[in-house]
Amino acid sequence: MAAEKILVVDDDNNICELLRLYLEKDGYEVTIANNGGDAVKLFQEISPSLMLLDIMLPVLDGWQVCREVRKFSDRPIIMLTAKGETFDKVLGFELGADDYVVKPFDAKEVLARVRAVLRRSGGSQPTDVKEVSYDKLVINLTNYELRVDGKKIDTPPKELELIYHLASNPNRVFTRDQLLDEVWGFDYYGDSRTVDVHVKRLREKLEGVSDKWELKTVWSVGYKFETKD
Repeated sequence: MAAEKILVVDDDNNICELLRLYLEKDGYEVTIANNGGDAVKLFQEISPSLMLLDIMLPVLDGWQVCREVRKFSDRPIIMLTAKGETFDKVLGFELGADDYVVKPFDAKEVLARVRAVLRRSGGSQPTDVKEVSYDKLVINLTNYELRVDGKKIDTPPKELELIYHLASNPNRVFTRDQLLDEVWGFDYYGDSRTVDVHVKRLREKLEGVSDKWELKTVWSVGYKFETKD
């Protein structure tokens, strides 16, 4: 079985080589880019399983790279950022990033995030099929597929995990903090607006598909997947 490819994008060679060391030791094939322009070209050429993407880059910054890559691929992207502001994290998710790591980081933490994101995006093959279905909607967490009215819809892993979690618990109201804890996990320390960003993007894919269910806002509380049988 061929090794999964990781594209590391950072203009700091020391960081690139540190990440290469840990990733290759764990069995991944690593390619490095030191600027945003090369990152987009290499992504198209090698089609990596995942990209580790710094924000502050020459030629194209990380936001621009993320935006360009999302035009042709939904492969996972983990942002590397020295900035801790909530705005940066929310913007990253808005553009299609799947996770982020704040510098300075422990390379072992990055490796753990890579494993987790790849596992969620289909890198592992569980024996039990995780799937929920409703009228004109099938959410498959085993293959990480969202099908709307019979058509496969490209959906970043975290969006799919969110709708799967809500649809697996129909009519139950979840607060934003509950969703952050249960979907993003205990190691997530971001802002609750991240949930709003993901719900907004899911609504763009799902709104008006069926009159038998709805991704609904419960004002001042949170969200629920409401069935109308």
